[in-house]
Amino acid sequence: MNNKNLLPLAIALLMFPQIAQTLYSPALGDIGRVFKVSPEAAAQTLSVYFLAFAVGVVVWGRLCDRIGRRPVMLMGLAIYAVAMVIALRVSSFNGLLLAQGVAAFGAAVGSVVTQTLLRDRFKGAEAQVFSLVGIALAASPAIGLFSGASLVEAFGYRGVLTALVLLAATLWLWSCYALPETRPEQTPHVDLWETLARMLRDLGIWRSALWIAAFNVALFSYYSLGPFIFQRLNLDATWFGYSGVILALGSGFGAWANKRLLQAGFAAMQLIRLAAITGLLGGVGVWWLQESGAFVLPMLLIVLAFGMAIPNILGMALVDYSDRLGTAGALLGLIYYLLIGAGMMLAGWSQALGETLIVCSAVALLLTIRATKAIV
Repeated sequence: MNNKNLLPLAIALLMFPQIAQTLYSPALGDIGRVFKVSPEAAAQTLSVYFLAFAVGVVVWGRLCDRIGRRPVMLMGLAIYAVAMVIALRVSSFNGLLLAQGVAAFGAAVGSVVTQTLLRDRFKGAEAQVFSLVGIALAASPAIGLFSGASLVEAFGYRGVLTALVLLAATLWLWSCYALPETRPEQTPHVDLWETLARMLRDLGIWRSALWIAAFNVALFSYYSLGPFIFQRLNLDATWFGYSGVILALGSGFGAWANKRLLQAGFAAMQLIRLAAITGLLGGVGVWWLQESGAFVLPMLLIVLAFGMAIPNILGMALVDYSDRLGTAGALLGLIYYLLIGAGMMLAGWSQALGETLIVCSAVALLLTIRATKAIV
């Protein structure tokens, strides 16, 4: 398979974890009602998802260096589908949390292994490729939220779980038929603990992980807290799904603007700083309008910032680890998904969307200042 034919499948696999997260979000209200748990407890399902995801990226990233990208992808997708089938049959909230954790472990394969595939095939052009992929990824929240809201309205949370089983099965069949093996034939032995020690001493890795976590917590705190904000404002739950379409436009514009600005000669650091400032303005706007449905409008700045920043961060994060991309990608994923999981727990506990967005964007902006000083 040539690079041009690989991209559609790679984009679908990268979209999968994001769609799985956002498709699930509109079901949180129904889950709280069916299992009789509080909004804070229901929101923690996404925290469990991210924490289990962090474990998954380490396991799958390590395995894709040892046994290959293709077999690992097929294993992860199969585990996800089985976990969702189990989730359909559980009768307790704790059982649902456990099934969600196993599913997240499987879904992690779509992130770490697909990123490794792209770095295998597009070495030296990572920023441009991730920028192009970012435009397609911008559609994920719209697909997830809109489809999830429609499924919950018609079938409840079980409709969402059934759709996720079918999605995972479809991707498994497509990958089984079309996914190539891109692992280099001569793969040096990479010591996991030596790589981890090296990365933990690398301030650039910590900076990238904190950036990724900050922009992701800002984005996904809306999907975690949004359903309950809409309930509090007495807005129809279906409008939460429709809001995903609006937000996808902002994310898509951010990714498109990022691609054009890179072509115009802007540096990645300049674009990350611009994204952080944009996110900070959006956070203040959400906080200011939190008692009105209009709070969705400044959320456009948050998703625009995400679409602009993430391709640049991912593109430059592992340039010094080209001899161990799978393992290094897995460990980077472990660090930032643990940070995301912790951030999502705090966001779910606080139920304060505006304040969460302001803190995340301020952290991201501060990191760009520290990065500039380090470079100087």
